[in-house]
Amino acid sequence: MSQFLSKFLYITKGHHKSFIGMIFLFLFISGFEVFGTGMVGSFIAIATSPNSIKNSYWLNLAYQQLKFSSEQQFLLVIGLVVIIAFYAKAFFSFNAQKVVFEFGYKLKGELSYKLMKAYIEAPYSFHLRINSATLIQNVVTSTDQFCIGLVMPLLTSISNSVIILALVLLLVATDITALIFIAMILLVAFGLLHPMKDRLARWGKEGWQASREMIRIMNHGIGGLKETRVLGCESYFEQQMEEQTKKYALNQTLAAGYGNLPRYVVEAFMISFLIGFTLFFINFSQQDKQSLTAILGIFALASIRLLPATGNLISGVNVIRTNIHALDRLFFDFKELENNNLAADLSCRKCSPVSSLTRNEQTTYFNKQIIIDSIVFQYPETTKNALDEIFLTINKGESIGLIGKSGSGKTTLVDVFLGLFSPQSGDITVDGISIYENLRSWQNMIGYVPQSIFLIDDTLERNIAFGVPDRIIDRDKLKRAIEMAQLSEVVEQLPNGIETIVGERGVLLSGGQRQRVGIARVLYHEREILVFDEATAALDNETEHLVTEATKALSGTRTIIIIAHRLSTIEHCDRIYQIDRGQVLRSGSYQEVVLGQ
Repeated sequence: MSQFLSKFLYITKGHHKSFIGMIFLFLFISGFEVFGTGMVGSFIAIATSPNSIKNSYWLNLAYQQLKFSSEQQFLLVIGLVVIIAFYAKAFFSFNAQKVVFEFGYKLKGELSYKLMKAYIEAPYSFHLRINSATLIQNVVTSTDQFCIGLVMPLLTSISNSVIILALVLLLVATDITALIFIAMILLVAFGLLHPMKDRLARWGKEGWQASREMIRIMNHGIGGLKETRVLGCESYFEQQMEEQTKKYALNQTLAAGYGNLPRYVVEAFMISFLIGFTLFFINFSQQDKQSLTAILGIFALASIRLLPATGNLISGVNVIRTNIHALDRLFFDFKELENNNLAADLSCRKCSPVSSLTRNEQTTYFNKQIIIDSIVFQYPETTKNALDEIFLTINKGESIGLIGKSGSGKTTLVDVFLGLFSPQSGDITVDGISIYENLRSWQNMIGYVPQSIFLIDDTLERNIAFGVPDRIIDRDKLKRAIEMAQLSEVVEQLPNGIETIVGERGVLLSGGQRQRVGIARVLYHEREILVFDEATAALDNETEHLVTEATKALSGTRTIIIIAHRLSTIEHCDRIYQIDRGQVLRSGSYQEVVLGQ
């Protein structure tokens, strides 16, 4: 219980005052509940026997102090008080329920936003080992299960618990014998709940895992639709999806069905209690039949409220049990992301002293030279260095080529250069200042063109001005970027020009066109340093020539780093570095390194 509470409070931090406010609201409503129910008994007693006013201290006091002229007048006032109390309770109960819904759905939106923000800002190493299906499910489904399947039932359960407690106290004051009956019923109901708690938790978790697998299968089958269709393996993904949907349906059915079982048992027991208590009162109680009428009136009305309150409480606890895995999932992710970000910050601080200026106040300037100085990097949970004492010098305006066989460390070096990984030792300096003093400012200088360009299912314009709101897109910059990337002819051929929708992942464009869109994107954002990570590897010779010409046109105006797939793409580079086993094997001109002259 303490672990549940600590995790719950951690995830909902910033909302604890709202929780306290709602609990006080529930207490306030329970007061109306008890008052109205208690007054119903008084109303029935006076209606059946006006002389019962004298038998009650409080009723007699009210009758005398307010100077009523007759019992009928007093009965009328009592009736009006009961009506007002129940209307007030209905009004506040409705608003309390609305507050719970509003709180739950707002929290769902907030947690989804926080998770999305945390995932986007998480260290790059975090994404290398987490499947995107898990991230999508956490943002969409886990937050839904936590807020709607755990937080809202928890608040409703607290409300029902307060009402049950208040009504039980009322019944204690009315007749202690009845309390014993009710206590026995509640013990039986919760006894039915206990052996099912582990099963409910297991069914909920297995349903969640099946849901995650469904997203993963969709990503694989639909994401690689061309390969899926050509190879004719549609049935493979269809079979996997069918298996997971059946598993999901089975576990959700078991959790939802058995979660409500105690509720129906409690209802049957409560009816048995009313009949049994009436028979017991008639045959064994020494009280008169008029007292029985009033007591039964209170118990009947209290039971009407106790039945749904107790049933909803038990169902709510079962729903919480079913969705408790979402609490663990979110807590684990938030904690891990928090620790990863802290570790990343500490790692950056090891690379160079922390400047007295804050990150937002610093600006990185590149006027002369970038030095990659003795960089050592090792991937998590490995023992071998991926980069071992790498040293490179890059002058402003130069074009640098990186060559080497697969696994030599070229891409890892670029990832460290981009600031995606922090090295264990060494530093990268720009005009003598470490990039780790202001990593964000350093990354703002870099444009990255990978082998596979990420394009959104939107217009060509929005893909080039990626991440820029429509209202502030600069048309002149857009036009210059298109011309420099040699995309003008492509734009003219598109049906709607730059307003043409390019399709998911840019399927309506050829490979070479997508690469040039990637180049236009970094040019629009006016990045000073351009990194091409095997950007022409998947292209045919003619298309590769067009993309290479686009990069050549930028020589001298931008500092360019190219990881080469084909050596012809780096002939124009000022300097070539050959990387092997995480070290610089050779460096020099194209003729010196590639041709061996």
